[in-house]
Formats: sequence, structure tokens, C-alpha cells
Amino acid sequence: MHAFLISAGVVAVGEIGDKTQLLALLLALRFRRPWPIVLGILTATLLNHAAAGALGTWLRTLVDANVLRYVVGGSFILIALWALVPDKLGERESKASTALAVFTTTAIAFFLAEIGDKTQVATIMLAARFDNLVAVVLGTSIGMLIADVPAVLLADRMGNRIPLKAIRFVAAGLFVALGVWTLLFR
Repeated sequence: MHAFLISAGVVAVGEIGDKTQLLALLLALRFRRPWPIVLGILTATLLNHAAAGALGTWLRTLVDANVLRYVVGGSFILIALWALVPDKLGERESKASTALAVFTTTAIAFFLAEIGDKTQVATIMLAARFDNLVAVVLGTSIGMLIADVPAVLLADRMGNRIPLKAIRFVAAGLFVALGVWTLLFR
């Protein structure tokens, strides 16, 4: 349960203001079909984070535990710095209108946008840190939904009112704290 809760919390906070959250917002504003978008996000996240988690688990078998502790702790601190950089997302026109087309567009776009993203890197590091791959993947996937579903459902109302800069600082602080905790208490 510990791995699940940490993974969900880290990714939920880290996802706020991230390019994939901006993508979720853009898709919601463009298609006005929230549930196929949410299902596309869930599908893409589960697939992407399962692969990232498997990579993290594999890394844990290759690297000595003390070395891995420093790599994981340092990586979380680097992710904190990365979280301070605002993401920008280019707009593209799409004519998808059916639920299946919106789902497919969302799943593919979200999966590709998540490759190399800080939440994917965090998933790799969390899987390397914790022994429970299923808890990490489910936690990071739920964390993505915690951050992205409200953006999808409230896209029209929230607009530019979200203080993304302040939230990026909170996310960076969380990643620094997790990095320091990993370095000191592993």
C-alpha cells in the first residue's frame, strides 16, 4: 500500500502543469467528449507506465542497492528541477468526432507524449525503489487520472485560472523531498 500511495501522490502532483495534462485539457476543449478522453488517458497511461515500471524493476536487478539508492535519489532531485520548467504544447487540428476516434486519438497522443516525460521517468524510479511493480504502476496511473480527469471535466470553466507556476514549485518540492528521503532513509 505504501508503494501505491507514494506513487499516486508523486505522479498526481508531478503531472500538474505537465505537457500531458495540457494535452488532456486541449483534447477536452477540442472534442467536448470527456469520457472517451478519460478512457484514452487511462489506457495509454497503464501501457506506458507498465513498460516504465518493468524497466525500473529490471534496473533494480542490475544495480547494487546502495548505488541504486543514489541514482534514484539523484533522479528525483533532477526531476524536481525539470518540474520547474513549464511545458508547452503545440496545437494540431483533428477531425475526430466519434467516441472511438476520440478515444484512439487520445490514447495514441497521450502514450507518445508520455514517452520520456517526467512522470514516466518517475515511474521508472519508483519501480526501481519499491519491490511491488503492480502497486507502482497502479499508483502512477491513478496519480495521472487524479491530475488529468479534473482538467478534462472542467476544461471550459478552469481555463487560465490554474496557478501552474505555483503548482510546479510544489511538485518540485515534493520531488526534492522524495529524493532526499531516498538518499537518507533507504
